[in-house]
Amino acid sequence: MAQATLTVWKFNDPDGAERASQTLQTLATEGVITLHDAATVSWEVGKKKPKTRQLASTTGAGALGGGFWGLLFGLIFFVPLLGAALGAATGALAGSLSDAGIDDRFINRVRDQVTPGTSALFVMTSDVVVDKVKDAFAGHAPDDLIFTNLSDDQEAALRDVFAAA
Repeated sequence: MAQATLTVWKFNDPDGAERASQTLQTLATEGVITLHDAATVSWEVGKKKPKTRQLASTTGAGALGGGFWGLLFGLIFFVPLLGAALGAATGALAGSLSDAGIDDRFINRVRDQVTPGTSALFVMTSDVVVDKVKDAFAGHAPDDLIFTNLSDDQEAALRDVFAAA
């Protein structure tokens, strides 16, 4: 398998990620991108926390699963609200994620940018035809692109982190 990439597209409205996820699934069907797993985060204005959803069609052998997304979203959006109660456990988990290619900078950047009134599309992909994906997403006008390239070893480590949790 080619190098996997964890990508986060941020949208300036709560529904942008959902609309973009439909385009993503079409691109996967057309073979323009290999979609291993994906999830959306939608944060309505006035809500205390965002809604998350794993894309249903990505539950095959390559899928990371709901545990991965739940823990990642917990670290990004919910752990800061819990404070020191989970300090040591979260520190150990965050250290494991760093080993797997997801570091504090990534988590903090996503946390700072995905706020009430926005949405984000989180995607684990490989074998991307960049020009076609760029053209397809131009109509969705993502506000920002945050990404972390993961080597095969990092992806395996990431799977191990969340399989153990």
